[in-house]
Amino acid sequence: MATLEQNAHGAGGARAGRFGLLLDRPEWLGPLMIGPAVLYIVLIVGVPFFLALYYSVSDISMGSRTLGFVGPKNFMSVVATTKFQTSLKNTFVFAVVSQVLVIVLANVLALALLKDFKGKWLVRFLILLPWVAPISLGTIGWLWIFDSIYSVINWTLQALGLVTADTWPMWLGIPYLAMSSVVAVHVWRLLPLATVIILAGLTSIPQDIHDAAAVDGAGFWRHLFQITLPLVRPIMLVAALFGIVFAFTDMIVIFVLTRGGPYDTTQVLASLAFFTGIQGGDLAEGAAIAVFLFPLLLVVAIAFLRVARRSEVV
Repeated sequence: MATLEQNAHGAGGARAGRFGLLLDRPEWLGPLMIGPAVLYIVLIVGVPFFLALYYSVSDISMGSRTLGFVGPKNFMSVVATTKFQTSLKNTFVFAVVSQVLVIVLANVLALALLKDFKGKWLVRFLILLPWVAPISLGTIGWLWIFDSIYSVINWTLQALGLVTADTWPMWLGIPYLAMSSVVAVHVWRLLPLATVIILAGLTSIPQDIHDAAAVDGAGFWRHLFQITLPLVRPIMLVAALFGIVFAFTDMIVIFVLTRGGPYDTTQVLASLAFFTGIQGGDLAEGAAIAVFLFPLLLVVAIAFLRVARRSEVV
């Protein structure tokens, strides 16, 4: 009996020893550590992506049980529509305008958070709140803020005497106001992420550089544009890249606030793909619209990463 226990203990110790030796080998430890993340990305991103590619060259719909190969027919029919062209233009307007505002405001907030002042923890909490809170709940709150009857913005403007009850702005009913509204909510949502990223870049700048600039007599604006911003430019490009990807692929804000209206003036490619494929039942054309985003994002990502790399070299 003792011999069996000793043999079992020895076998278990040998297995543990072999496992320990395996973890000590860099060529095995790396794949073991990164394996779960790769598996997660493959299952959550890779499988839906290849399924969308498969659907985009087929004639699948909600009611069909079979798939037929149609080649690039779905892409050609989608691209030729006025709704797609309008959505493509709106996507670029929505992404570019929102990211310019996000980067500018994030730099302002990050520079302010570098200073010590009373209530700094409260300001940090309020800045991070939009990113922590569920975006659907936050957008529903903004839906009430932009409401044509109960809008707190309109009540405030009326109390200040800037508008009357007969001239209240229809924030989600007029095309240019609707686009401005969804851009504002998107900026509100992404501003915390960009602020944290840029703040990390600002804190990584050695204090010796700031001290040397102060000794040389550099003022605030010269210090900002000739020292701080050039050094943090690669970090800003990373923040902008994340923001561009979110703006191109996210549709929650537009879905909750306007559903693409009025008259498709706030419709973007992500929301158009959802309405076409899921609500419209045409999975093939919906997948073709969604897949169309991939080369756009790939070009944008490569361009941003190259600029960021050149900035680091310089």
